[in-house]
Amino acid sequence: MEHFLQNWGYPAVFVLALVEAMCIPFPSEITFGFAGALAAEGHFNLAGVIAVGIAGEFLGSMVGYAVGRTGGRALVDRYGKYVLISGSDLDRAHRFMERRGDPAVAVGRMLPLVRTFVSVVAGIGEMAVAPFAIFTLIGTAVYSCAIASAGYGLGSGWHKLVKGFTAASFVLLALAVLAIAAFLWHRWRVVKSEH
Repeated sequence: MEHFLQNWGYPAVFVLALVEAMCIPFPSEITFGFAGALAAEGHFNLAGVIAVGIAGEFLGSMVGYAVGRTGGRALVDRYGKYVLISGSDLDRAHRFMERRGDPAVAVGRMLPLVRTFVSVVAGIGEMAVAPFAIFTLIGTAVYSCAIASAGYGLGSGWHKLVKGFTAASFVLLALAVLAIAAFLWHRWRVVKSEH
């Protein structure tokens, strides 16, 4: 990915931001952080990285929202059991969006992992498009500015920081796999009990 960013520049930032926001779990922290570091080294302009990143994230979020709004309920009712999502999950998402909808989207767009799926949940929860767009833009702007600026502040130290995570990453990966396995087992039991 670093090679892709270095060689393709701003279009790479846009594409990577777009993909992550379209509910494809992709580490946008690395995209924005590394692009910010490249800006510190003179390869990019920090304001350009932020602007292009916000545009990609916003467009991807709107695509995710449209998918959730137009086909979310029907797709889950038909195929949800295969991906361990039940109708009660949608009902819970809908109630959550009704209670805390607008601010929840802005906060969700700033949280790792949650940010990947918040758009689809908002669409399934039938949040109105205008507030969704406004709060998505707010959350995305804060997130993009913060991560790209952190990468810019680290500059060439970014490479040392990323390399330092390798040993700890294996431990975190093992813990994440165990947590995901436990979660999937629990979800399988919940969905099975509803069918």
